[in-house]
Amino acid sequence: MGGVPGTAWVDSTIRDEGIWGEVVFVAVGATITAIGVPRQSLAFLGGYAFGTVLGTALSLVAQVIGCAAAHAWARALGRDWAERRMEGRFGQRLRPLRDALLASPFSATLALRLLPVGNNLALNLLAGMAGIGLGPFLLGSAIGYLPQTVVFALLGKGIRVEGAWQLGLAAVLLAVSVALGLWLLRRHRAGRVMDEG
Repeated sequence: MGGVPGTAWVDSTIRDEGIWGEVVFVAVGATITAIGVPRQSLAFLGGYAFGTVLGTALSLVAQVIGCAAAHAWARALGRDWAERRMEGRFGQRLRPLRDALLASPFSATLALRLLPVGNNLALNLLAGMAGIGLGPFLLGSAIGYLPQTVVFALLGKGIRVEGAWQLGLAAVLLAVSVALGLWLLRRHRAGRVMDEG
């Protein structure tokens, strides 16, 4: 499957290696998502290597581990720095997002994860530096990651077997994920306005 980044590595190292290949995929996937590689590319490779169902499951596990690692690193090393920086111009721009996460860690995280915009690593680091609880943050992240993980695993599987139905289903699921994320975001904002009124 030349031309698609990562597929040569999957073909030579991961596919047809059984449990060992799955463990290596999760370990490498967690590491690369923890340092900022887009989680969607990991899901694509998971679908390519293992098919839609197992590829989604393994990619999701790796994504959540990577999310937890980045959050923990930022929480341990970055909280003092973040508190000092929140007073500057950069901090003023991040404060509304930090406040939304602090006020409602699970639902704000879920809404942000469902949208195909934003930076996964930046949100992980912001949540860690702001002291957002790991449990609600990881749960919101895992549920929010799921639709796009399925979409990109379907794309990876569809590319491998040239399955038009997988590509079509991926497009529909992405549209549903975006619509749900926007709905949750609007609902969250509306709730904050009502609380302030």
